[in-house]
Amino acid sequence: MTGTWRHLPATARAIAVTATTAVAAAQARDGQAYDEAVGGLAADERSGLVLGAVVRLLLEESHPDGLTGDDIRQVLTRCVQQSTRWRSDVDPHVVLVLLAGALGVYDPDGDEAPPDASALARHAPLLVADLLATTSVPLGDYLAAAFAEIERTERQD
Repeated sequence: MTGTWRHLPATARAIAVTATTAVAAAQARDGQAYDEAVGGLAADERSGLVLGAVVRLLLEESHPDGLTGDDIRQVLTRCVQQSTRWRSDVDPHVVLVLLAGALGVYDPDGDEAPPDASALARHAPLLVADLLATTSVPLGDYLAAAFAEIERTERQD
């Protein structure tokens, strides 16, 4: 755990540790470790908020001039293709929902079959791992930025 997480409440630290474990397992393509870690993510619905912020930050950094529909399609295709090489349960619709949700354009009311929290937790680390492959910044830095952003938003509300 990085020093930047020490000030966080216990639940936030647990999310950070579990997310780090899940993303590392995705990067290593370790199915058993991955399944254990995503179970922990699914147990806390706030992990979706954190990982969504990480995905948005990664997308913003990797596309500083803005995202196009082609950019989203490319991220979606790459993530699904890479993930299905070691996970048979990857659902492209869930990855698309994660992307749209991170960008603030997902409307669950308009989705005939919105994925549940468990499905989102099973797919989010796959997307984060895929996006991290395009940057040299460690996940810990993105998690720290996501927690800071969430804290700032909560203070303003």
